[in-house]
This record gives sequence, structure tokens and C-alpha cells, in this order.
Amino acid sequence: MTDRVTSPGLLSDDAPTPASSVSATPAGGRRGARPARSGRHEMALDPATSSPGRDLPPFEDEGDLLGGGGGGHLASVDPEDEEAADGEELFGENMERDYRPMPGLDRYDANLMDDDSDLDALSEGERVAAEAEMRRRDRAQGRFPGRMRRGLIYGDSDDEDEDEPRARRRRLAERAAEGGHDDEAMEADEAGGVESIENLEDTRGRPVREYVTQIGPRTECANRFKNFLKTYVDAKGHNLYKEKIRHMCEVNRSSFEVDYNILASECSVLAYFLPEAPTEVLRIFDEAAKSVVMSMFPHYHRIAKEIHVRISDLPLVEELRSLRQLHLNQLIRTSGVVTSSTGVLPQLSVIKYDCNKCSYVLGPFVQNQNQETKPGTCPECQSQGPFEINMVETLYKNYQRITIQESPGRVAPGRLPRSKDALLLGDLCDVCKPGDEIELTGVYTNSYDGSLNTKQGFPVFATVVMANHILVKDERNAANSLTDDDIKAIVALSKDERIGERIIASIGPSVYGHEDIKRGIALALFGGQAKDKSDKHRVRGDLNILLCGDPGTAKSQFLKYTEKIAPRAIFTTGQGASAVGLTAYVQRSPVTKEWTLEAGALVLADQGVCLIDEFDKMNDQDRTSIHEAMEQQTISISKAGIVTSLKARCSVIAASNPIGGRYDPSMTFAENVDLTEPILSRFDILCVVRDTVDPIIDEHLAKFVVGSHMRNHPMAEQEDHDNMERLEQSLASATNLAGVEKIPQDLLKKYILYARERVHPKLHQMDQDKVAKMYSDLRRESMATGSIPITVRHIESMIRIAEANAKMHLREFVHEDDVNMAIRVMLESFIDTQKYSVMKSMKRNFARYLTFKRDNNELLLFILRQLTQETAMYMRNRYGTEQDVVEVSEGDLLDKARHLKIQNLQSFFQSDIFQANNFSYDSKRKLIVQQM
Repeated sequence: MTDRVTSPGLLSDDAPTPASSVSATPAGGRRGARPARSGRHEMALDPATSSPGRDLPPFEDEGDLLGGGGGGHLASVDPEDEEAADGEELFGENMERDYRPMPGLDRYDANLMDDDSDLDALSEGERVAAEAEMRRRDRAQGRFPGRMRRGLIYGDSDDEDEDEPRARRRRLAERAAEGGHDDEAMEADEAGGVESIENLEDTRGRPVREYVTQIGPRTECANRFKNFLKTYVDAKGHNLYKEKIRHMCEVNRSSFEVDYNILASECSVLAYFLPEAPTEVLRIFDEAAKSVVMSMFPHYHRIAKEIHVRISDLPLVEELRSLRQLHLNQLIRTSGVVTSSTGVLPQLSVIKYDCNKCSYVLGPFVQNQNQETKPGTCPECQSQGPFEINMVETLYKNYQRITIQESPGRVAPGRLPRSKDALLLGDLCDVCKPGDEIELTGVYTNSYDGSLNTKQGFPVFATVVMANHILVKDERNAANSLTDDDIKAIVALSKDERIGERIIASIGPSVYGHEDIKRGIALALFGGQAKDKSDKHRVRGDLNILLCGDPGTAKSQFLKYTEKIAPRAIFTTGQGASAVGLTAYVQRSPVTKEWTLEAGALVLADQGVCLIDEFDKMNDQDRTSIHEAMEQQTISISKAGIVTSLKARCSVIAASNPIGGRYDPSMTFAENVDLTEPILSRFDILCVVRDTVDPIIDEHLAKFVVGSHMRNHPMAEQEDHDNMERLEQSLASATNLAGVEKIPQDLLKKYILYARERVHPKLHQMDQDKVAKMYSDLRRESMATGSIPITVRHIESMIRIAEANAKMHLREFVHEDDVNMAIRVMLESFIDTQKYSVMKSMKRNFARYLTFKRDNNELLLFILRQLTQETAMYMRNRYGTEQDVVEVSEGDLLDKARHLKIQNLQSFFQSDIFQANNFSYDSKRKLIVQQM
């Protein structure tokens, strides 16, 4: 086939203009041509010698042919025009004449044309199969649509000036054919050749940080991440990240979370690059995410100028004290408690300067974290300053510095907790506050600090964490993290009729007995409902508990257990806690040099539990500082010009020893404990723990402790576990919790979280008359006996206990059973603080309240134990020796049982709890016999 032939250089801009040739410029010859200079000679050129087409008519404008770079000899060359020759306009005003009909050239040779007369038209299926076959062939040969062969670089030619424009046009055409309109990729193409990355994992021996900054890998990473955001579908069929982006835009935020584990399963190479070069890869992710957001919501840039990707659930969690040089410039995940935070400050992001001499605006300059960016000289007046920041055109971003400290429960004994500074930028500011326990994901980096060099005597660097993601470990986030299966198990568990007894049996499983203390701790963990009337007046909903009693009765063990199972807990001791350590203290900020507040234990335990051991060892001045925190749940500060109020919405569970070491039942509670009435009235439940001598109970306790040690021994076998389970079942039959199945600790913790966050019982169905009568009776007895004072706070305590009991059963309303349980707990707390002589008469007067939710066998066992102890004491005083067998008359037990409206004792004599406590019934002699 014969084609039209034209002069080279006229219709193609691919051929370069030789350096030795310069085009002549006649007047009006070309658009934008420069006028001829003096001393330049015109040159005539024969058209027949310049073109392969001999029968081509000569051009009227000879300068057009010369400008095309055709052959010829110049009489002289202007050196100044030599520089402008490469930039000449090659298309003249008469360009259309080149496309006029030419019959001599517009002819075709039939012998050179393909004969398709014998070819049949392909059907649609045959065409699809043929195209699939061609695609397989292209893949086998390393050719891909829109990409060059593997290993080839676009524009990598020997003659770069010749091939680069053609290669660039080809790339842009291929990208347009694929439907891509990525501005970033277009800019990258304009900047130079982009490598087609098929094996992105192969870094060719270069460091990851250097590799991902190159155009090819950077573009490929961005494309893969965009594809991941657009196409990932979870197990439920939802396009997860498109929904996250849509939700982010609905609430006008500028960041969304990406699960690292999902990213690793879908794009393993990106998950590999991310921890190694986090700063560079996160920048790529942010740009790619912004591109995806703009494709979904084109005008969202008016709301958020930047979009950030937050990486969550990084698999490896590092402790603060384990961070070393190895982790520098790596993506890490650590946890701790926020102890201090600065205010939100504006940080320079993109700076523009004004020259004071000529008012020229310099910039923009991008500010990094390491050092301040300053201009050198003014490009307008060449002066070296001074320069001032242009406040109008300079861009800022939010900046906050926090200090995180190791969680108190994770610090090894004898070690001081270590802390680390973290920088929060953008929308991460004010996500957490002092006292929050957080999980921090960020880049562990270093910064220059001159004061450290002066102090150490040699160059060292301060380390900070550039935060990327923060998860606050509060009840709301923990409750939201519960799965559907967890919620189903929790709701199914709440329908158990004995759920209250099961929860109490599961509190402190390593401690034998003490059901009253376990019940009080369970109620404190669930808590009541706070009443907040538009921040005008607030009534607390948290329960405060005081454990007081003899040493060796597992008081500290209960506190340690509560620290582990409570959603948020701070443990401290009275001897090691000062007033400012419990509340808050003032110090100078190392960043701003201003006075700042540092949170104490009660502030750190906000919306949690504060555990104070050795409460009686505190100084009176320190103990007085927590008065406001226990009742108003605020801490007022007026120091160093700072007048403010901090939140301390937490339960206080304290443990103390009586005066002299042991509790004397012949004295009142106030006489046994060195605590003032204001402190005692702020505790909702007072638990008195007495170490009484009972041979049967002591034997059971010893068996339980020995079995617990055997089961938890490092060399324990399955047989030891089985023996311990059988022992626990036999011992349970001797206690009040016979036959109650314990709840696994993980499920119990989730149950408490769910109840605290989702259940808010109302008081509409509460029996007010019963509570009022109960309060008046308690008030009268309190004035008569001279024990702990009963105040209006105790009415609120009963309401809180009733709400906590309703939460324990996941009820929406406070039921009559909850009120009865609250009255019973309050009465037991009040009666246990009386003298022994007063206690017996009060139990008899309030018997109708104390018997609520108690099994008759449990009540009868309690009465029978008192009778056997009195009989054993009488026999010991009469005969001077301990008796192996104690006999009690059936009539004595029946008389006391009638006060509780119990008439039949036969079912009690046949129960497991009767036999497990070594009692037997002699029907002939009407005696109850106990083997000591």
C-alpha cells in the first residue's frame, strides 16, 4: 500500500531539529516567528531536492520548509537565533495546504491490501474467547494493558530528547483509555518516567524508606491502597471502608480507621512497608484516601483540607519501658495512662514570610517537626532579612503534647513507672484527657534537645511518639467492642433466676466465704444511676465501701481482685498516698513553662474505681482532702493562680484495720476505727470482717486454701484440678452458696461492662413508703445506740443499692425485690457495726427485713451455729476442757425458728448444708449433735 509522503518535520514533531540548522524567518512566514536580524542572508532551496515526492508542487512559502529542518546550506548563522531554534513554531498559517487532495499520491496498490473476503464474521462468544486468548498471550510475554513489559522503564531511551514526548503522550493516552484521571499520576508522568511495578515487594536491596519515596513504588502503593479502599468487602457483604468514609463525611470529620489485620490480609506488601517506613507510607495513604474521598464527595475539601488514615489493631503491643533504639522511626503500639496534657496550640504548617525591607512575600515553606524553617535571602531585594511571618497567608494545624505513663498494674515491683511524651496533631487533639487509659499507635521518633546534651555531657536525643491513632479504654469503647455473640451470652445469662447469687459467687473466687463483702463489691462494680440536672446539681451514683476488720481476712485480696476485674481501677495505699497524690498537684509545664495541673489517683480513676488500702494509715490532713471527692465527686483546685474543678466520678473502696489490730465486738464501730464521722457517713456500705474461731469453718477454710495452692502449682496435673473441683463442690454445700455455678471471669467482666453502659434503671415503681419507714426506724436506733450516725445520705445509699441490684439483673425498672435487697444490705451494714449486746436485739427487731432472699436452711444454720457456740463456751467454762461433741436441744432451735415464722425443721435436718457442717439429728432424744 502506497501512502502519502510529505516533507519530514512538517507534520511530525518527533524528529529533533539538528543543532547545525537554523530556520529562516521571512516576514509573515510563521506565527510567533522572530523578525530577521541584520547580517542574516536569505537562502533559496529547491523543493525537488528536499522532498522524496518528486511530483509535489513547490511551496509558496520557502521558509516553512526551512523551518521544518529539511536539508540545505546556510550562508551564515546568527548565534543568538541558535538558542531559539529549538522552540520555533513548526505550523505556519498555510498549514492546511499540506492536506489538499493530491491524486498522484492518493493511490493504493491492490496487491498489498489484505483480502478478507474469505473471512467470516465472528460471533460474540468467539470474539470474547479470542480476546481472552490474546490477553493470556500478552501476560505470558510480560505485556499488560496500559503497562510496558516487566523491567522496562518508560522514556528510558538512548536519545531522550527524541523519545520522551512520544512516550509521555502514549502513557497519557493509555491512562485515558483506562478511564484514569488521577492528577497525582499525571504530575508524576510529567515529572519523568514511571516504572511499571509488578513485583512491589522487590526493593532491589534498597531500604524501604528510600524505596517508597521513588515515583514508581509511590504511585503503585497509592493505587493499591485506593483499590483496597474501594473494593474491600467484609464477611457481611458490606463495602466496609466506603461506609466508613461516608460516615466520616456525615459527621464532618477528617480521619477514619483502617484495621491493620485487614490490610495485611488484602495487601500484604503495604502492611510490610507500613511499620518499616511509617512516615512515608502514611503520607501516601493520606493522599490516596483524599483522592477516594474526593471521588465520592467532590466538594468535601471545603470542610476538610486533609484526610488522615488511622491505623488500628497493630498486632504487636510494646511496653513503654521496652522502647529502644531498635524501634526508632518504626510504627509502634503501646498503652499507658495520660498523666498530663498541654492546651491545644497552633503549630506552623505552611509558612509565608514578609520581607521588612521590600514587603515581598516569601514562600510557601513547609515546616517539619525537627527544626524551624527560615528563609535565607529575599529573592526581590537580595537582603538577608529581617523577615516576619505573614499571619494571613500562613497555614496552621492543631498541636497538643501529652505524657503517658505506664499503667499502675503493669509496673514491676520496686520499679518506678516510666513515661513518654506524645505529639497529637490535627483532629487527635483533645481526644483524651488526664486520667484516661489509652492505646497509642504512632511513629517512635527522636528530636533534638539541647538541654539534654548539656545535662549528659554528650549528644543524646529526646524521643517522642508522633501519634497516629488513639483508643481510649473507657466503658463506652469497651461496650461498643462487644460482639453480637457476647451480647447474646450476656442476655441469656441475665435470664437465670439465680443470676445475683452466681455473680456474688464469682467475685473473688480465690477467697473462701465472706458473702457480705462479695455482695458489696458486686454492687459497687455495677453502680447506681447518677442524677445530673443540667450541671446545676449532681447526685452521685457510685457506691463507696469500707472494709474494716481483723488482719488476715483477705481485705487486700479483695482490693487486688477488684483492680483486675473493674473496667477502670487505680490502686494506692494510705501510707504511700498524700493529699495531692490523691487529688491533683500543680507543676510547671516543660513545654510552655506555665503552671499546669497533674492528675492524682482520684482523677485518674474517673468513671472507675479508686482502691485505697491501709486507709487508717493516712494522715488526717490527707484524708480530709477526699471529702469532696467522695460525695460531690469533684476536686476543687485553687493554687498558683489556677482556680478550677476536676471530675472524680469514681467509687472508693477502702480497707482499714481497727485500733489495736483486732476488732473488739464489745465496742461500737466508731470506737474501733480511728475515722471521723464525716468520712464514715460518706461510705454507703460498711463491712466488718471478724476472724471468729469455729472448728468446722476453719477446717473447710484450710482445705480450700491447700487445694487452691495444689491446683495453681506450676507442676499441677489434671488430677489435681479434678480433686480441687470436687473439693469446691463439697465445700460449697457447707456454705450459703450451695449449688451455685460460677461465671467465667471474662464473661463476668463483659457482663459488668454491658450493664454499666447499656442499662439505666428507673425509679417509677419504687416503694417510697417502705424506704421512708426504714429510714425512720434506723434513725431512731442510731440515736439510741450511739453507733454510726444515720443521715439523709443513707436514703440515697439505699436508692443507689437498689439501682445497682436492678443493673445486676439487667432490669429497666427498680423492682420491689431490689428495694428489699437494698434494705437488707443497709441493715446488715448497720447492725454489724453495733456492740454485740445491741446486735442481738436489733437482729430480732429487724428480722423481717434481714430474712429477704435467704433460704430457710441458711437462716436455721445461722441460728444453730450461734446455739452450738454458746453451748461449747458453757461446757468449756464448766469443765475446763474442749468438748469433742456438742449437743443442742431441738426445742431451743424451734423456739428461735418460730420468731422467723419457720415451723417445720425436718427439711433442714435432711438438707446437704446440715450434714456438710457435721451436724446430725437424734430423733429419739430430740437432740442435734455436732462433731467438733
